[in-house]
Amino acid sequence: MTIFHCSACGAALTGTLQLLPAVPPRHVFDGVLVDGRRQAPPTVPRGGYAVDPEPHGPPFVPAPDQDGFPPAYPGGPCTSDVDGVIVISAGPRNTFVLHPEDAPDLTWHATPDGPPGCCGAPGDGPPNQACRCGVVVGSVMSDCFTPYELHLLPDAVRAAPAP
Repeated sequence: MTIFHCSACGAALTGTLQLLPAVPPRHVFDGVLVDGRRQAPPTVPRGGYAVDPEPHGPPFVPAPDQDGFPPAYPGGPCTSDVDGVIVISAGPRNTFVLHPEDAPDLTWHATPDGPPGCCGAPGDGPPNQACRCGVVVGSVMSDCFTPYELHLLPDAVRAAPAP
């Protein structure tokens, strides 16, 4: 069992979580309203987390195959930059993926480079979640065309055994 803490101030960011063997399959949006918002079901169940070996979030780089439609992040849509070039994530690997509600004290960290999606955060901008101390620690995805999950940045958090 693990509790995640902010690397900067040491504050606990989550309660006790159980490591899953892998990131569960990501859901596709089914059109159902959840609490008045359109979003896919959560990727990770409450109380669990997984380590995602794939890159997540920015920076984005041109995809090697411009004829295909590779995902910008696992389970997500392909993305194109302003010139119409298909890009893929070259962001950090080994992010900790958890249910967004398992880190209830995180605050929204808005940046001018991270426009919101139509129904939530698309996860293709800079990290958008901060500790109470103000340090950015991760990124939530909650838009209608993305998985519903929180990615904690491995350099911004510390995983500690639960007491």
